Order: sequence, then C-alpha cells, then structure tokens
Amino acid sequence: MAFVCAKAVLLAAVMLASAAQLCMGARRRMELYRPDPANMLSYHNGAVLHGDISVSVLWYGDFKPAQKAVILDFLLSLTAEPQAASPSVAQWWSTIDQQYLSPASAKSNGASEKTRVLLADQLSDGECSMGKSLTLEQITALAATASPKKGGVAVVFTAQDVTVEGFGMGRCSLHGSDASSGTTHIWVGNPETQCPGACAWPFHQPAYGPQDAPLVAPNGDVGADAMVMNFASMLAGAATNPFGDGYYQGSSDAPLEAATACPGVFGKGAYPGYAGDLRVDQATGASYNCNGAHGRKYLLPALYDPSKSACGTLV
Repeated sequence: MAFVCAKAVLLAAVMLASAAQLCMGARRRMELYRPDPANMLSYHNGAVLHGDISVSVLWYGDFKPAQKAVILDFLLSLTAEPQAASPSVAQWWSTIDQQYLSPASAKSNGASEKTRVLLADQLSDGECSMGKSLTLEQITALAATASPKKGGVAVVFTAQDVTVEGFGMGRCSLHGSDASSGTTHIWVGNPETQCPGACAWPFHQPAYGPQDAPLVAPNGDVGADAMVMNFASMLAGAATNPFGDGYYQGSSDAPLEAATACPGVFGKGAYPGYAGDLRVDQATGASYNCNGAHGRKYLLPALYDPSKSACGTLV
C-alpha cells in the first residue's frame, strides 16, 4: 500500500513539474512574441491637423441650452487656460498632441508646434432644413454649410429625433474630409432615445452582453454626455488621420485610430462590459475620468499609445 502511495505522489510531482514547465514555456513565448509592426497602429506619412484647429459647429434639430453647454464646455476644456484640476480634458488632448500631432508635424515641417482647438463659430438649423432622416451625403452637405476653414473641422450635431443612415448599427459618429479644400468634418448624433445601448454605454445598459446597472452620467444628461464621448473619439481620429493617410491601424477604408483602437476602455482594468476603474463624484454618484472647464466632469475614451503599443488612460 505504501509503495502504491509513493508511486502516486511521484506521479503527481512529475505532472506538476510538467505543468509548470508548460506554463513557463508559454509565458516565455509570450515574452518573445513581437507583433508585426505592419499590423499595429502607426504613422503612414500623411497629413495631420496641427497649429490652431478651428471648429465650426452646426446644431441640427432641437437642442436644449443645457445640452449645448455640456458639449461647448468640452470644446473649451481641450486647450483652456488655466487648465482644470488633474486629470483634465486638456491633458487628454495634450496626449494626442505629444504622441501624434507634434511628431508628425516635426517630421513633415522640421519643427513641432503646439496644437490648439478653437471654437470658430456656431450655426443652428432648428427647423431641420433637410428633414429628420439624413443620408451620409446629406451630412457631408450640412458640414459644408458650416464653412470650415482650411485645416479646420466642421462638426454636425444631430438632435435625438433626427435619424442618420447607419446610426446605432455599427455607427455612433463619423469623420470625413475634403482633401481639395483641406477641411474635415465630424458628425455626432444624440443616441439617448434611438440607440442608447449601442452608443451611450456605459451610461446605458449595453444592447448585448451582461446587463449591469449603467453608470451615472457626469453632467446629468445621458444623450449629451454620450455625445461628448463619441465626439472626443472622432476628434482624435480627425486630427491624427484627417485624410486617410495619417495614423491608423488596419485597412485605410476601415481604420482603427487613436481612440477607436481602444473600444470600451475608459480606465485602468477595463474589459468587455466594464469601463474600468473610474472616479466617482461623491455628491452625484456620477462616474468620470477627467475634469473640464466650469467645474465640468467628463468621461473620455482611452487613447492608443504608439510607443507602448497599448491603450493609455487618464485614471
């Protein structure tokens, strides 16, 4: 009996040693693994936006003054002086400038320059002159009416009762460009009533997956706070890959960009269905990861760090 037990113990020891060797071998292989640079987000030697980026805004449909204020304060926060308390919206934008815009500008112009985002003007089309069901071509036409300056961005914000082609079906926002005029445009829709599960998470339960309780929106408006998140993502893409030959990963027809390369990541420890370890406002219970102008708080997407080949977060 003792001989049998000894054999069992020896067998168990051998199995544990083998398992340990397999784990060490797998870990070693992971340490040796180096992704193909061609498959990673990188610079493709094209133009980026730099210097003073003027933003022309078109409000399409009915927006409450409070909703406009949430979004405009975000714009102001990007390069506001003095900066808000850390972590701030300005730090988020500075990351884009330092990791993307300045290096590209230095490579093409021989010198880097600080990039600022400036609100140029605003227009309102509260009567919805093109109707309340828009195609992507109409979005482009609306952006043109905002008359963006060369090197600038026209932003079309659509109200919650305005439908846009593909909205909520794989698309919450987009950016495009007109290379001939040197301008770019962004569209962002209010998803609160049309597609909150697809475009307002984590401030709404997701359309699919675990149905955990949604987070509290930091400015008390699910639609406006979601619009800021999506706008930030598109602004990062428009600045770093305005004409399709800047910074991106994958196909130029469907690229992953500075923010879209980190989907669903807002804080450290994020994983699918969990936004990450965020800050919580003790007074309101709202979740956020950065501070903005006029005491605002926002939740902004993580940014891909090309030097580390990883997503970087503010918190």
